Amino acid sequence: MSEPIIVVDSSDVRAGRLPDLKLAIHGMTEFVERNVPRALTYRVYLDRAGTRMTVVQIHPDSKSMEVHMEVSAPVFRSFVDLIQLSMIDVYGAPSDELLERLRAKTRLLGGGATMRVHEFEAGFIRLQRESAASS
Repeated sequence: MSEPIIVVDSSDVRAGRLPDLKLAIHGMTEFVERNVPRALTYRVYLDRAGTRMTVVQIHPDSKSMEVHMEVSAPVFRSFVDLIQLSMIDVYGAPSDELLERLRAKTRLLGGGATMRVHEFEAGFIRLQRESAASS
């Protein structure tokens, strides 16, 4: 059985770029929804001050996240002037290929961004919708 991959990345919003970033975020989420069909969750959050962006992704396995990184790589370039990536946290067992793709993203968007990998210890995950679960 393959293990889910959860990726959380955090970025600082560049000064004066919040309106442009919001447009880019909506475009990116639509792109991922259309082009990465196995992604289970792709959510973008902004803090109340509009200075910090956090992206949370859940994929069924490392391969799904690799596909996301491959097809979305050209779109990441549009974020270079909008954010400064500071941290990527990876939960699960990423492949070497996925780790290299994430390192490339940190070089593009963060320069000195940190990446941490957290190994699964215990727990479970439920991803069905509430209405489906109560049926």
